[in-house]
Amino acid sequence: MKYMTTAEIREAFLRYFEDKGCKRLPSSSLIPDDPSLLLTSAGMVQFKPYFLHVLEFDEAYQGATTVQKCVRTNDIENIGRTGRHLSFFEMLGNFSFGKYFKKEMCEWAFDFSTNPDYLGLPAERLYFTVFEDDDETIEIWKSLGVDESHISRLGEDDNFWRAGPTGPCGPCSELYFDQGPEVGCGSPDCKPGCDCDRFLEYWNCVFTQFDGQEDGTLAPLLTKNIDTGMGLERIAAIMQGVSNNYDTDVLRSLVAVGERLAGVAYKEDPKVDMSLRIMADHSRAVTFMIADGILPSNEGRGYVLRRLLRRAVMKGHLLGIEGPFLNDYVDEIVNLMGPVYPEVVEHRETIRGMILAEENRFGATLRQGQAFLEEALSGTQGTVLDGALAFKLHDTYGFPIEVTSEICEERGFSVDMDGFNTCMAQQKERARAATKDDAEAAWSTYGNIHSELLKELGATKFVGYDTLSVPAKVLALVKAGQRVDALADGEDGEVILDVSPFYAEMGGEVGDTGVLTAATGNATVVDTKAPEKGLHAHRVHVNEGVVRVGDTVEAIVDAVRRSRIERNHTATHVLHAALRQVLGDHVAQKGSYVGPDRLRFDFTHFQQVTPEELAQVEKLANDFIMLNIPTRIYETSLDEARASGVTALFGEKYGDRVRVVEATDFTRELCGGCHVSNTSEIGVIKVVSEGSVSGGVRRIEAVTSYGVLEYLNSLEHELKAAAEVMHAPLMGVAERCAANLKTIKDLQKAAKEGRGAVASDNVSKLVSAAETAAAGYPVIIGKLGAAGSGDMRQAWDVLRARMSAPGAVVLAGESDGKPLLLAAGTEEAVAAGFNAGAIIKAIAPKVQGGGGGKPAMAQAGGKNLAGIEDALAEARSLLL
Repeated sequence: MKYMTTAEIREAFLRYFEDKGCKRLPSSSLIPDDPSLLLTSAGMVQFKPYFLHVLEFDEAYQGATTVQKCVRTNDIENIGRTGRHLSFFEMLGNFSFGKYFKKEMCEWAFDFSTNPDYLGLPAERLYFTVFEDDDETIEIWKSLGVDESHISRLGEDDNFWRAGPTGPCGPCSELYFDQGPEVGCGSPDCKPGCDCDRFLEYWNCVFTQFDGQEDGTLAPLLTKNIDTGMGLERIAAIMQGVSNNYDTDVLRSLVAVGERLAGVAYKEDPKVDMSLRIMADHSRAVTFMIADGILPSNEGRGYVLRRLLRRAVMKGHLLGIEGPFLNDYVDEIVNLMGPVYPEVVEHRETIRGMILAEENRFGATLRQGQAFLEEALSGTQGTVLDGALAFKLHDTYGFPIEVTSEICEERGFSVDMDGFNTCMAQQKERARAATKDDAEAAWSTYGNIHSELLKELGATKFVGYDTLSVPAKVLALVKAGQRVDALADGEDGEVILDVSPFYAEMGGEVGDTGVLTAATGNATVVDTKAPEKGLHAHRVHVNEGVVRVGDTVEAIVDAVRRSRIERNHTATHVLHAALRQVLGDHVAQKGSYVGPDRLRFDFTHFQQVTPEELAQVEKLANDFIMLNIPTRIYETSLDEARASGVTALFGEKYGDRVRVVEATDFTRELCGGCHVSNTSEIGVIKVVSEGSVSGGVRRIEAVTSYGVLEYLNSLEHELKAAAEVMHAPLMGVAERCAANLKTIKDLQKAAKEGRGAVASDNVSKLVSAAETAAAGYPVIIGKLGAAGSGDMRQAWDVLRARMSAPGAVVLAGESDGKPLLLAAGTEEAVAAGFNAGAIIKAIAPKVQGGGGGKPAMAQAGGKNLAGIEDALAEARSLLL
């Protein structure tokens, strides 16, 4: 067998299917378009609308071929323990949407596998499984020279793919490589499907040809489709003669990073090996997730990212690596995979900065978790740590269970694994209840009314870049989620047009508003959405008459509102460029809102933006606007745009053809939104706020043109109101505020000194009124007046110093209209029988209160001021 690198296999696969007429497409983002999916976990995800013919694939091609980056963490506990489980992996795939089917696919799979120009695998070491009733596929394999002894029939659980209980489905055929009897179970009946490692499945060919019905029957789909997947790491292991994914070239290079950082050797200690594998795998997943715009958080994709990152960090610390270290992996990943995935190169500094910030943040959490574990162990009766506590360490502090077990073992403890597993099972059940199975969810959004409308009517032709008014035909109307024939006066609904000048909300830019006028009525467009990509839904309120399906309407966008949106959208591009010049190239857009009244721009930055930096950004942006620069908007290929240095937005997904918005070299971005034709139309940008949104992400809010005027008018209004109240000139408000503040502080100081003088005089009166307790020590019982609890304790300190001999006090005060009591005594008084706690307990009911303390001091609060005299009288009866 020949040796092939991962890069050679990847390119060979894509080239092979290109030669067969398939269109080579880039991997889609790890953030799927489908909201029902958390992460992209299969190659077919980006092709769902083509499989269902909601969209039609380019007729010039036989299908598509891709290498899809995927993330799955449903078996995270096995990652690192075995040589096959990975969180991040690449899936080689080819797809047909009615052009070729079983015969061609089987022939090509066999040819690519055995042809010396490609994989060149020995045919005698290949085995095939088919669905038990799929005689057609068996005959195809036999016609290619496959011996029947190398073909196994398996049941529905193994070789029949379903998206769910109903919907697209079909038989599949899997290709296996015989790794040899030495890695098998030894059984004479061993064959594909056995639980041992001898037969390694490397390619799954799914023949999606049926539509499963509710009654269990299988109806034929409109077209017969192909959906295949070959794990790149798995076939790399075969081609490189290793039995472990982590021994393949790419992953072994990442394992070597851990060896260097920790000063350890791979394959000398199983525990060390597991940590090295986890760091290699997780660092790759983390790098690609951040490159696609996923940031650490406590929910959704961000939680998956944070968990992977922290698990890698924990393993590194267990190996003795001190301080942040994951960026060493990032550099190697960029070196190994950057040529194929340019996003990791483009966003390298953002990835590095985000990882460093998260590692530093986890350092504090790690210390908290260690403290929690220490406290838990010290409070454990016996030698078994409660499973619920171990789960909290895992879930809240990011401690993998094996780490907790190792620490406990060093301290002579074990972990209640049954309790831990129960908590884990409960968490998994909650997760399963919240999200659908990947395969089922991948198809689940189709079948709603908007997808059906898109499938039936096709995409809306958008002409709003060039015109704000156009005649259009009403193709469909929707009211309360149901199609209707008409919308009458006063009714709300959605209008689907064949052509529209209305921009549908997308990319942070809000949807257009305006009017639809017909011969029989008119409606106000209150918003425009794109519930399915390509379909514009105009949300309307009918003002008069009626709007019917089939009507011709004049679709007119609110031009004034659109122009304000355009100014704000171009302003976000200018701000983005200015931020990158002032703060650094790591700045990348992380979200935005572009409306007619304001703009919001979220960006990656890992420390506070200083006032000086913000002022510099604002000046740079306005200086550029004043240059009166024309904007240029054009379409090009994604590859050409990347090569020319156009900024691709962080985490955004793009097709083959992209739209570029540029104003000289200052700002050049991929964008599908609406923009001004010249920077001078923006007028001026005024930043109104800047702050942190989350770790590593900051937010600027700003206004432009008329928004600046409105902002300045509101400031002027507030300033005039303040000047009027202060009887100060408009530009002297700050000076008058400073003077008034100084006056207030001086008055507060004088008042405090006055209270002190009064208190001092009151103390003298109380000292002179001291009495002798029955036990023989001096005692003072009296009122302090207005005094808080701190004032009363201070008064005790003064009285104690001025009493003729060591003694005790019982004092009453008033704070915020409520009574306070304090009893306190010296050591000598306590030795003679004084008990402050007992006294307070006895007298507090007189003020409708309660409290307590120690024999030397106790306090109480109450509700009844009128009871103070009775409380002091009770104290006298107890002490005198």
